[in-house]
Amino acid sequence: LQLSHSGRYSCRGWAKFWPTEKFWWSAPVTVTVHGVPPSGVSLSAQPPRGQVALGDSLALSCAVAAGTGPLSFSWHREGSGASLGTGPHLELHDVGDNDSSQYRCRVSDGDSVAESDPMNVTVL
Repeated sequence: LQLSHSGRYSCRGWAKFWPTEKFWWSAPVTVTVHGVPPSGVSLSAQPPRGQVALGDSLALSCAVAAGTGPLSFSWHREGSGASLGTGPHLELHDVGDNDSSQYRCRVSDGDSVAESDPMNVTVL
């Protein structure tokens, strides 16, 4: 189902009784399709566990277990109010010591927000 499937529905019946035909309509029913808020937001990293060597790259991925779209993503680092990026993936290139922190992904459907547990990123 899609949200656009919400509406009023009825069905039409038909029977042929020789020599006549009969048509009828059912009473209409209203169908409302509700969106599912995002939930079960989780993070994964490459290299694993968010441990990356100084100067290398780190790729973070955000997954959503449930939620109807459209979904928007934002990335956040502990202690910074600014968004680091949008979309389900975040890449940090040429990481430095100042990139060691906790990272989170936030997912919104426009009405509600779900957030991942933090991932510790350690620059070795």
